[in-house]
Amino acid sequence: MTIFTNARLINPETLTDDLGWLRMEGNVIAESGTGTPPRGESIDCAGKYLAPGIVDLGVKVSEPGERHKESFASAGRAAAAGGVTTMITRPDTQSAIDTPEVLEFVQRRAAEDAIVKVKHMAALTKGRAGREMVEIGFMLDAGAVAFTDCDHVVEDTKVLQRALTYARSCGALVIGHPQEPGLSKGAAVTSGKFATLRGLPAVSPMAERMGLDRDLALIEMTGVRYHFDQLTTARALPALDRAKQNGFDVTAGVSIHHLTLNDLDVGDYRTFFKVKPPLRSEDDRLAMVEGVASGLIDVISSMHTPQDEESKRLPFEEAASGAVALETLLPAALRLYHSDQLSLPQLFRAMALNPANRMGLASGRLSEGAPADLVLFDADAPFVLDRFKLRSKSKNTPFDGARMQGKVIGTWVDGLRVFEG
Repeated sequence: MTIFTNARLINPETLTDDLGWLRMEGNVIAESGTGTPPRGESIDCAGKYLAPGIVDLGVKVSEPGERHKESFASAGRAAAAGGVTTMITRPDTQSAIDTPEVLEFVQRRAAEDAIVKVKHMAALTKGRAGREMVEIGFMLDAGAVAFTDCDHVVEDTKVLQRALTYARSCGALVIGHPQEPGLSKGAAVTSGKFATLRGLPAVSPMAERMGLDRDLALIEMTGVRYHFDQLTTARALPALDRAKQNGFDVTAGVSIHHLTLNDLDVGDYRTFFKVKPPLRSEDDRLAMVEGVASGLIDVISSMHTPQDEESKRLPFEEAASGAVALETLLPAALRLYHSDQLSLPQLFRAMALNPANRMGLASGRLSEGAPADLVLFDADAPFVLDRFKLRSKSKNTPFDGARMQGKVIGTWVDGLRVFEG
């Protein structure tokens, strides 16, 4: 039994932030309160924040195929240092996670090497090629928590309709990337004056809206459970709102980079700021923040995408997309708290409670009987980020050299401390 005393408890279910205590019994939360704490072995939190561990939906771990970029061991260490207690990993590996055998392999690797919990998504189509759906029923039986082709949009609508229909019959969750593939092909930045001045290939924000509209029509047709991995433009939000009001079983996420950065951050062709979809305008960024605040956007994720130096040290148009973010997700999100745009309970609703609910997990909350997956952090601790100190194997973060606030003091997974800051 361990009792956390003198803690600011962040409760995403009640959207409250109260000074109190929490008792952990074995691997579950036993009780919490705001009065005098019970007696027993205790940890004095000194007024720092205690919150549910982050459930990060959409992490790329580069096993199998590119272990030099990220392994389950290195990703687990980075996650623990960032307050992430559960990683929901993507299937965009080499080869794709599209058979029960490959899924079993990554499950075994994660169980052996990662110090945090790992759940695995599987590909929706074989090889993520968009031509033939995977054996969804078998993959569910093997432990897949969702199905996605990630940023490989299924272009053949008939194939996608069949896959969604079958997923609906199995009760499976499908995760889609809202983008019109023809318009977005080869794009490096979002269209506009800045893209024109830099002479970079660009994509209109309408490509996201068009992809969203197509997928919403198929969701209406099939009744499938569906999650959009990243919405990044203001134009997409009204359609999402209508879909929710019409009773569709649909949720949406946004990456931490699209919440805290904009297209001007690319500056003089800084490839660490090249992500997919590309960074948007400041108006779009503010619309995404408002979407999280209102609850229209359900999930904030890192979209952790490790890339090695060789793939980033190229001309902007040729450089690989993506950024590591397991360790920077929380301090980057705290920028929104310090600027009074989002409260801590709102942040943890989107980073812990909602993704856990969508994945059918019991974590992401401080309620009695929930897993003792916890993060203790100092929201005000200042630091300058040094990318070479990140625990990820790859160091491709846009926040290198940035002044940030918010350090993790400790992370617990099933009651066991896995990180001490």
